Amino acid sequence: MNLLDELRTHRLLAIVRGPDPAAALTAVLTLAESGVALVEVSMTSADALGVIRRARTALGPDFALGAGTVLSAEDARAAADAGAGFLVTPAIAASLAEGGRLGLPVLAGALTPTEVVRATDGGATAIKLFPASLGGPDYLGALRDPFPGTAFVPVGGVDADGARRYLDRGATAVGVGSPLLGDAVRGGDTAALRERAAAFLAAVRP
Repeated sequence: MNLLDELRTHRLLAIVRGPDPAAALTAVLTLAESGVALVEVSMTSADALGVIRRARTALGPDFALGAGTVLSAEDARAAADAGAGFLVTPAIAASLAEGGRLGLPVLAGALTPTEVVRATDGGATAIKLFPASLGGPDYLGALRDPFPGTAFVPVGGVDADGARRYLDRGATAVGVGSPLLGDAVRGGDTAALRERAAAFLAAVRP
């Protein structure tokens, strides 16, 4: 899977994180059915590996399904074994190098210019600008000046309106958790999840 192409094409990465494995799996499948083409399951979720494994079986080998909040090399290997096609980290961690060794693309967390350089030098496919809410779209715009060729994916506090602002300031895609998932990861209304997915897909449409 070419993660960079997927990010450029779809411009929305859904982040599933929750305490209920069955609800998390339902949320992943509902997002996919709603047209959300990039989904990560956070390793901080209950039975995250089981959710990834079952989602991979249901969605097939070509769906862009990844593991998020991957910090250790051990977790990177476990996520790959479960069927994750890419890794997402909140920071520069051992999982970045391990992802490269495994042949998996990594969306690596960074905030400062120094961290952006370190993540890029470490082999990151793209930069997860996290937490994006600290600087907002203007901060992303400032980072784009010294790093015009870097793919940035702001994550943290991104709502539908904010998604458009980040994209207008040069983001390749945006990553969205609770503003998109709502209570679906706790067994909430999947019809409401579909409505939110439609709103976000409209917001990121070129």
